[in-house]
Amino acid sequence: MRELTPETITDAVLDQMATTPDPRLKTIMASAVKHLHAFAREVNLTPAEWIKGIEFMTAAGKMCSPERQEFILLSDTLGLSALVNGLHDATALEEATHTSLLGPFYREATPTLAAGSSIAKNPKPGSECVLYGRVTDATGKPVANATVSIWQTGADGLYDIQASATSVDYRGVFATDADGLYVLRTVKPLGYSIPMDGPVGTMVKAQARHGMRPAHIHFLVGAPGYRELVTALYLRDDPHLADDVVFGSSGDLAVDVAANDPDCPIKGMPSIRFDMRVSRESEADKTSGRVGADPSAIMKKSTKNEPAPVGAK
Repeated sequence: MRELTPETITDAVLDQMATTPDPRLKTIMASAVKHLHAFAREVNLTPAEWIKGIEFMTAAGKMCSPERQEFILLSDTLGLSALVNGLHDATALEEATHTSLLGPFYREATPTLAAGSSIAKNPKPGSECVLYGRVTDATGKPVANATVSIWQTGADGLYDIQASATSVDYRGVFATDADGLYVLRTVKPLGYSIPMDGPVGTMVKAQARHGMRPAHIHFLVGAPGYRELVTALYLRDDPHLADDVVFGSSGDLAVDVAANDPDCPIKGMPSIRFDMRVSRESEADKTSGRVGADPSAIMKKSTKNEPAPVGAK
């Protein structure tokens, strides 16, 4: 029988997991164990600290619901989501619009709206602006009939899903026209704090971080033959553009609100233009998935004890 010590336990675990039939799962778990054990050795993790970590993960799990995904928020605030996005960007067949975070407030059930419609049910008078742009391929050719799903916070700085499990507001799915154009009406987005009432918020406060996200609007763009694009626009004048608490913002995704844009399809209103390029789809893209998911979809899979396969959407 092998004598288990802090120096030999890692190899013992790896040897026992060596029978894992799925090669990708075997690779991921072996690397995870190596790094996790190395972390514990590096910081000389104490039993009290270990149990604190267990309590933190337990509390995060209890915060998860069909409306809230605390573990995605944790991944976002640790920069892991941004890292995985960056690794995914590097696998594209060609240069396209950079990705950003799907975030913990994405919903699959979003209404399809006609071009020019408003995604805000009851915008305050004078608060509306036009959001438009073109979706093209890497060469600049328009992509017609692309689906452009959009969601953002309301005038109170909250997502609809934070206020109600059933109401749908500040969300919509649009189709591009023959010139790749999408156009809608919305309101200028606001910067906001991530939810600070859970374990992730407690962690952020303990680190003396501000917890703020710069004003932004989320996009999920898809079209047959093209790689799905998850991205966001960010308002250039937001004070937290450079220190987003979830590391999702970047200069190349920053835009301005124009008072009198001559190219705006709806005249007489302030406007935001955000053009996007999509890459051709590869075989790997069909199984690579995205960083994030509808919280209700994750909850359904977890309650059925059916975790999604590695790489599944």
